[in-house]
Formats: sequence, C-alpha cells, structure tokens
Amino acid sequence: MENDLSLNSKIAVIGMAGRFPQAGDIGEFWHNLVQGAEGIQFFSKEELRQAGVNPALLEKPEYVPASGRLQDIGRFDAAFFQYTPREAEIMDPQQRLFLECAWTAIEDAGHSLSQYDGAVGVFAGVGANKYITHIMSHPELLQILDHRQIEVANDKDFLTTRVSYKLNATGPSFAVQTACSSSLVSVHIACQSLLNGECDMALAGGVSIQFLEKSGYLYKAGGIESPDGHCRCFDEKAEGTVFGDGVGVIVLKRLEEAIADKDYIYAVISGSAIGNDGAGKIGFTAPGFDGQVQVISEAMEVAGVTPHDIGYIEAHGTGTKLGDQVEIAALKEVFKSRAQEKACYIGSVKSSIGHLNTASGIAGLIKTVLVIQQNLIPPLLHLRSPNQQLELEDSPFRLNQSPVTWAAGGQKRVAGVSSFGIGGTNAHVIVEQAPDLRPEPGRQASYLLPFSGKTEQARQRNLDNLLAYLKANPEADPARVSYTLQTGREHFDYRGFLLCGNHGEQRIICPDQRAVKQEKSVVFLISLEQAPP
Repeated sequence: MENDLSLNSKIAVIGMAGRFPQAGDIGEFWHNLVQGAEGIQFFSKEELRQAGVNPALLEKPEYVPASGRLQDIGRFDAAFFQYTPREAEIMDPQQRLFLECAWTAIEDAGHSLSQYDGAVGVFAGVGANKYITHIMSHPELLQILDHRQIEVANDKDFLTTRVSYKLNATGPSFAVQTACSSSLVSVHIACQSLLNGECDMALAGGVSIQFLEKSGYLYKAGGIESPDGHCRCFDEKAEGTVFGDGVGVIVLKRLEEAIADKDYIYAVISGSAIGNDGAGKIGFTAPGFDGQVQVISEAMEVAGVTPHDIGYIEAHGTGTKLGDQVEIAALKEVFKSRAQEKACYIGSVKSSIGHLNTASGIAGLIKTVLVIQQNLIPPLLHLRSPNQQLELEDSPFRLNQSPVTWAAGGQKRVAGVSSFGIGGTNAHVIVEQAPDLRPEPGRQASYLLPFSGKTEQARQRNLDNLLAYLKANPEADPARVSYTLQTGREHFDYRGFLLCGNHGEQRIICPDQRAVKQEKSVVFLISLEQAPP
C-alpha cells in the first residue's frame, strides 16, 4: 500500500463510457484497437447524396468520401431523461449523447447519484454546433418556439449544466473550450477541483459530432486533412488527418477515498499540467516545441516520475509532417536523459479513429487507461515505414505494427497522454497502474441481484444485460455484484430480482423459467446448479 501522502495527491479513474467511430461502447473500442480495425468509413456517392451532401462536391476530384462517423446519432431516450419529443428534437445531438454517456459512466463507476452524499463536478468540452442550422431552416419550429428555447438547447454553455441538472450533480459545472485539447484540459481541471476539495467525485470528457451521419471533405494541399482518408501518424507517408465523431466520459475520485469506498479502479492519474505556446511558433494554428516540452515536463514533475519511469506515450499525433516532427522533437528533448534506452512505445488513437476534435484527448486517455489495465499496447495503424526525419533511432521511442505486451519488468506501468489544441493550449496527463487491491470474496451461499427499468421493456433489457455480464465474467464476485446493484444503481418502478449463489465452484449464471410476479416487480429464482454451456 502506498503512503498516505502519495494517495492524497492522486486521482482514481473509477468509471468510463464512450462512443467512437465503429464502436458503440468501450468494449468495442478496445477490441477494434487491438485488432487494428479502422474506424474511418468510406462512403459511396449515392450514400453521400442521400445523407444530404451537395452533389456538386461529389464530382470534385479532391473530394475525399471518408470520415469517422457515429451511427444513430438521432436516437435518444428522451422519456428516460424526462424530455418531451419536441425538446429532444431541438437539442444538439452532442448534448444528447454526452448526457447518455455521463449516465453510463456513473453506472460503470458503480454509483447512484441519488444515494451519493458528496458534491459531483462536471467538466467537458463540446464541438462546434452544426445542428442549429437544421433547426433554423424549419420555420414551423420557429413559429412555436422562441429563440431562447433554441439557444438553451444548443449553446455550448449548457452542456455540463444540463448533465448537472439531470443527474443532480451539485459540484462545479462548466464547459471547457480549448479546441482539440478541450477534453483533456477538462480532465486536468476536474483533477484540480477534486484535489482542492471543490467536489468529491467528477465527470470529465468531451464530445464532437457533425450533423451529417455520412460525409467527406475537400482535400487541400498543405492543409491538415489527409488526401486519401487515412491518418498515418509518424509514418513516412503521413500527409494529414481525418476528422470524426466521438464522445467520452470518465468518472474520477480522490484515490484514498476510492480505495476506502472499495470502488473498482481502472487506473490512477498521478499528475497533469496545462499551458499555452504563446507566440513561440510559426503561426497561430501551428504546434509549438517549447510549449509541448514545458507541459510534458511539468506533468511529470507533478506526478513525481522521470522519463525512465514512462513506458508508453499516447501522442497527440496529427499525422502531418510538421505536427509529427515537432511532437517527436519535444518528446526527445524531455526524454534526452534516456536516449539510449529503447523502452518507450508511442501510439496515437487518431491512426485508428481519426481526429475527434474536442473529444480527441478523452479518446486518447481512455485508450491509455485500457492499455495500462490490459497490459497490452495496440498497433499504430497504417505504420509501414517510420518517417526518417523523426530520427527515432536516436531516441528511446518505438513504434509497433502489431499488439505488444507491456513488459514493465516488475515495475509499475506508467504512461503519458498528450493533447494539443489549435491556438496553443496544451495538456499532458500522467497515468499509472492501479494499486493491487484484491477484495476478499463473498462467503454467503446466495446473493440478491436487483435490476429495474422505467418500463417493462427496459427492465427486461437490463435483465438480459445482467445475465450477459455474468456469463462473460464467470470470475465476477457475486457479493460485489450484489452490493453494486443494490447501492450503485437507481431503482425504478419496474423491478426484478435474481437470487444468485455459488454451489461449490459452480457459478449460477442463468434463471430457470419460474417467475413470481407482483404488480410491477418480478422475482426470478435461479437454480443452484451450473448453467448449461
């Protein structure tokens, strides 16, 4: 166990949720990263025409029919959050999806805010609103709604306060807007708020969603976007990035309290820093060498680690010649004391899912948390031949084309995550392996597993989800599952219960057909025999 002083300055990541290109949740996201599956989609002209893309654009040879889109961005459980269909219709999809992910992240953390006594803060960034042009183009809506209603449903200012209102989170709540680095800056501010005692738990993240579900872009030579729809970070053929959609939210708590509360801890944030390039670069949109060196060095100093402790860097990874060269040069400067040690891998989630604008930093952080938790470094997609101008042979850095087991040599796994915004606001976060806390398994013969929903159909879906979880995780301790379901979930009107237990070494994972129903509640009796394969 670490000493109390060390615990007091660290933040535990206790919950995560997200939706990314070709990944509807964190599990699919990780699976795609490890398998080297690209999230960027290529669309036919007919698909793009039906999606509303200007047909004249599709005939231009420089039009690239690719992007990293989310599916079903129009779907939203309005009734669950007590919105009318009209209110949901005029709301920016970015705010809808962020609200849903915030709820999912809280559930993943095993908490019910209605039963939580502490102050919960919300910090996040949101992309430019393209949806409001759609709203303003419908005069029938303008006739029945005033402009204030439309503004509140779409303005960036109301992203986090909407979550605070719907989830009854009473801690600090404000939007963070620093362009591409917004979501990682949000994480830094959330950590500071926790350490300062302004809140006891915090949600942090970001969202960026284009209005059209299918779209491409016009390539311009010398611009930031790729000529062929692929992002080749640090490769010889790196010529630009591809923009995409995404939303990610993490739940944070002071480490000592997370341990005391027996929360599941994915990883630990041991330090973070933010800064700006100032005027020390060739242009407003260009990256700054000195600014990156400063913020990375400061984060490491805050975390109490040295370059020799870092085994992985999740880079910002623009996939452009200039951006890649400046970023590697800055890292080499910070890591110059271990230049001869070939022991630090570099990756970038942008090679897999593209540049998610205000959500890019949280995507990289969630990936890094999973890298540390799973002890596995996914491949850097589209890497064929590293850019020789990066001179990686004179550095401690490695690029991997296939999954690599993180061999930490018995030491704690420690990683750094970078996110740099256009305009110069930089953020860097140090993430380390969670403490080894092995709970004593429950010893009762059986446990009650409650589940519920706002409708009968929702209750059934939650039962199906619970059974699927128990089947997929046979090692799950039923005592901890029972505790979380009883104290870390909201309990709605339509309820059900599983009576689950152990019979020797056999885990009970499916109910029999008997059910006792009474009004809105249903009790499923589980056989104390091993379920069939």
